[in-house]
Amino acid sequence: RQAMSSPGTLYGVGVGPGDPELMTVKAWRLLSTAKVIAYLAANGSDSTARSIAAPFLPDDAQEIIIDVPMRTEREPAQAAYDQGAAEIATHLARGDDVVMLCEGDPFFYGSFIYVFERLAKSFDCVVVPGVTSVTACAAEMRQPLSRRDDVLKVLPATMDADRLRDELATCQTAAIIKVGRHFGKV
Repeated sequence: RQAMSSPGTLYGVGVGPGDPELMTVKAWRLLSTAKVIAYLAANGSDSTARSIAAPFLPDDAQEIIIDVPMRTEREPAQAAYDQGAAEIATHLARGDDVVMLCEGDPFFYGSFIYVFERLAKSFDCVVVPGVTSVTACAAEMRQPLSRRDDVLKVLPATMDADRLRDELATCQTAAIIKVGRHFGKV
């Protein structure tokens, strides 16, 4: 009689804002021993999260690439997350742990959220936080984001210009993320 293996665990690992030295020790430990890793690749390009983690990845790790079309319409991305989650679920069901790389922190505007929502009810999921671009930028600029009773708003540049302007007009301090192609608007 064959022994049944326990399902694997999905690890959502924040790899930080770009400098591999800003990854946590826990992230490094999980990455350096991973048998299966998953990560996002936007529009068929190279994965920033993978390039950050590359110095620590085992040569023999199997890779699951979730190619997400980055468009205004959400449906193509949702289909890519469905497909990626299904592939990850296959490994987890076999008893393999899967480490999913995520830029910054997995639960701070992270792509891992969409995979987590699809798999957390069926499999064990562990989230390993990472350094965010917001805190890394403040450290690099040597400029505190907030202190004592200050209020900090984090605003995605993807919101429409009128709402972004309204939010900025009503805050003490703001950090604007996801600037990329929205730089002109900001």
